[in-house]
Amino acid sequence: MTGETPFIRTGVTAGRLDVARALADASAPGCGGIGAFVGCVRSSPAAPGRRDAAVVRLEYEAHPTLAAEALDGIARQAARRWNLERVVGLHRTGPCELGEPTVVVACGAAHRGPALEACRWMIDTIKSSVPIWKREVYADGSSWVGSEAGDDRVESTH
Repeated sequence: MTGETPFIRTGVTAGRLDVARALADASAPGCGGIGAFVGCVRSSPAAPGRRDAAVVRLEYEAHPTLAAEALDGIARQAARRWNLERVVGLHRTGPCELGEPTVVVACGAAHRGPALEACRWMIDTIKSSVPIWKREVYADGSSWVGSEAGDDRVESTH
């Protein structure tokens, strides 16, 4: 990047995530590398007490203003730290079905190293610090799952 302001698109939405658009938004003529991560709903549970239950869907809740501000701040920090040209960070809220994308991070840089490093840092930082909460829903109930930053609180409703 040549001192220009990077393109940044972030958001928290109840609508489906368009992964193809996110990848296109992370691309530009100066980007020789695009690092991307797409998190999807899986059937295996994360809740410690529910290892035997299959997940049928996830439900996400967020503090809309704080989550949007946090995503934007993370994207801007990544752009500065890794000299990125393009940054996309999107997260779903509401009910999400098996296989559905729930988070998309894409970073465009001159080279693959910074793009991949920034992408990894962004998803780890999003998971540990953005006010978005996940509930796993099973056939026989549900559990709120704590953040991956060490908060293992789980409220079981089965």
